[in-house]
Amino acid sequence: MAEREFPGFTLRSSATREGSRYTALLSAHPADGSYPSYFAVYENRSFRDEASAAAAAEKALGLVLGVEEDGAPVFAEDENGFDDED
Repeated sequence: MAEREFPGFTLRSSATREGSRYTALLSAHPADGSYPSYFAVYENRSFRDEASAAAAAEKALGLVLGVEEDGAPVFAEDENGFDDED
């Protein structure tokens, strides 16, 4: 799990199991100690193992440009996070 600090929030990467697959996610932890919010990344892909999902989430965390007022991560408009040419 990796983390980055942004004004008012700490974003952390992680993975969670959904059935037999894993989902990459980012969690936004408010500096005021209130409950975190969770945001799935790479929603159109799932992963066969936790390590792959965690690596994808860590990559996504590195691509975050900032956070919105609710802690939602902000990415470049054309960023899909995948290594393909789309």
